[in-house]
Amino acid sequence: MPSTSPTTRAKRTTGLRYWMLRVLEECDNVAADFGSDPVHDLRVSLRRCRSLADGLMALDPDPDWKAMKKAGKRLFQRLGDLRDIHVMEEWVERLTAAHEDTGGSLASPPSQPDDDSFDHDSLDHDSVDKDSMDKDSVPDAARLHSDEADPAAHALLKILADREQEQKHAVKAALEEFDRKQWRQWSNSLPTCAARIRPGSALFKHLALERWTEARKLHSRALRNRSQSAFHSLRIGIKRFRYIVENFLPAEHKKWSDDLKEMQDLLGEVHDLDVLWTTAVACHIFPDVHSRQLWHKRILSERSKRIDRYRAKMIGPHSLWQVWRAGLPQGKQIQELATRRMKLWAGGLDPDFPHSERVATLALQLYDGLLASAWQPAVDGISARSSLLAAALLHDVGKSKGEKGHHKASLDLIREHGNPLGWKEADLRRAAVVARFHRGILPTRKHKSLRDLLPDEQRAIIQLAAILRLANSLDATHDGHIHRIQIENGNTEKVQGKAVTNRKHRVNGFLRKTAGLVNNGALVIAAEGYSPLGSSAQTIAAERHLLETVLRRPVVVKPLKNSRLHYVAGS
Repeated sequence: MPSTSPTTRAKRTTGLRYWMLRVLEECDNVAADFGSDPVHDLRVSLRRCRSLADGLMALDPDPDWKAMKKAGKRLFQRLGDLRDIHVMEEWVERLTAAHEDTGGSLASPPSQPDDDSFDHDSLDHDSVDKDSMDKDSVPDAARLHSDEADPAAHALLKILADREQEQKHAVKAALEEFDRKQWRQWSNSLPTCAARIRPGSALFKHLALERWTEARKLHSRALRNRSQSAFHSLRIGIKRFRYIVENFLPAEHKKWSDDLKEMQDLLGEVHDLDVLWTTAVACHIFPDVHSRQLWHKRILSERSKRIDRYRAKMIGPHSLWQVWRAGLPQGKQIQELATRRMKLWAGGLDPDFPHSERVATLALQLYDGLLASAWQPAVDGISARSSLLAAALLHDVGKSKGEKGHHKASLDLIREHGNPLGWKEADLRRAAVVARFHRGILPTRKHKSLRDLLPDEQRAIIQLAAILRLANSLDATHDGHIHRIQIENGNTEKVQGKAVTNRKHRVNGFLRKTAGLVNNGALVIAAEGYSPLGSSAQTIAAERHLLETVLRRPVVVKPLKNSRLHYVAGS
C-alpha cells in the first residue's frame, strides 16, 4: 500500500470536511456521556468549523457560511455553559488545594485545554486540540464535597453540581434540535467553496492584519482602563486574530502558535478568575468577612500574575505585537489586497463581474478626463475617485437577489459588507449610494438615500452617479466593444494629460466656471468602438442626461477616430 505524505495527512485532520464530520461523531459521544471530555471534544470540533466559516465568509459571499455558523451556535452556547461549570469546579479545587498545601500561596492554575475558558462572548469560539488537556486535572468533586475544611469551596461546588445537572438537560435539548442532515449536506458542499482560496494566500494575510489591528486597539484600551470587560474584549480580539492565523496561514502559525496560545491562555485565565469571583459573590457562599477577604486575595493574586506576564510580553518596541505585525502586509500592499478582497466578494455575487470591471475602467477614464478639463468634484478628489471605483465594481452585486430592483439590493449588500482594512468607511458608504443610482430613477437631494446627507455629500453622490450611469451604458451590451474613451472639451484641445493643454482656456475657465463648468460648449466623449448606429447608442443617449444636468452642458458621444493617441485618462 502506498504511503500517505505528511501534507496529505495534515489536510485530512485540519480541513473543513474533517471537522464537520467530527462534529457529527462527537454529537453521538456527548449524547451517550455528558462528561467533561466529550463536551470539550464537541466544542473543539464546532469551534473549528465556526472559526473557519468566520474567516471564509469575509471573502466568499456564499450565504451557507453564515447559515452553518448560525446552525451550530445554540449547541455551542449550551455546551459552553456546561463547560464553564467544569472549568469553575477545576479552579475551585486548585485554589483550595494550593492554599492548603502552601499555607496561602497558590500554585499553578488548572490545566486548561488551550483557550477553553469561559466563553460568554459574541464570537462563541472555543479551544483547540484535545491532547493539550491534562486528564488528571479534572476535580474529584466527591472528595471536595466531603471536605468541609473550606465552607466557601464546599458551598460553591454544591451549587455548581446542581447547575451542572440543569445544563446537561439544556445540552440534550440542543442536541435534539441540531439538524444533522443539513450539517452533513454542508460538509459536502462548503469544503468545495473553501478550496477556491488556498491557505497562505495574501488575502488571508490581509484578513489577519485586519484582526491584528482590531486586537491592537483593544490592547491599548485594556491597558488604559484595566477593567474586567476591557481585558475580556482583548481576549476575544486575540482569539479572532489567532484563529485566522491557525486556520489559514500555516507558515505564520508555525512561527507564532506558541506565543499566540500563551497570550490567549493568560487572558483566558484572567477571565476565568473574574467569572469565578463574580459567581462566588452572587451565590453568597462566604460564611464571614474573613472568608470573603481570603478568597478575594487568592483570586486577585493569581489574576495579577497573569496580567503582569501578559504585559511583559506585549509592551515595548520588541513586543509580540511588533513581531506579528512585521509578518503581515505593509504600505500600499494593504489597499491593493483590500481591493482584491472586494473584487473576490463581488465576483461571487455578480453574474457578469467582467462587465463591472470594464465599467470601472470606463468610469475612471471619464472621471480623470473631467478632472483634466478643470471640473472638480464636490468632495476630496481622491476620496471621490475611490468611491467611484468601488461603486462601479460593486454596482451589480444586487443581481444575486434577482434582476428586478437589483440596484436597491446592491445598496443593502454593500452596506452590510462593510469596509476591508485599507478602504475608508466614508468612501464605501458613499459608493453604496452611488451604486444605488447607477440605473432607475434619477437621484435628487430629497431622495430617501440622500436627504439626511450634507449638501456637498449629496452633490458628490449625484456627480458620481452621473459618471457611473454613463460608463455603465457604454458597456450596455456586456461585450466590451467600447473599451477606451477620451474627453474633448468644446473649443479646447484634446485632453492628453491631467491638465488642460490650452493654458489660456484653463485660466479663463476658473474665472468663468459655474457649478464645475469650464465653458458652455459641449463635452465631447470620444469612444473607441462606439457607433451611432450600434445597439447601445440609444441607451448611451438616454444615460448621458444626468451628466448633462450635473455639468449644465451638452454631452456628445462620438467614435474615437485618432487611435494613434496612446494616452487614456485613468490608465
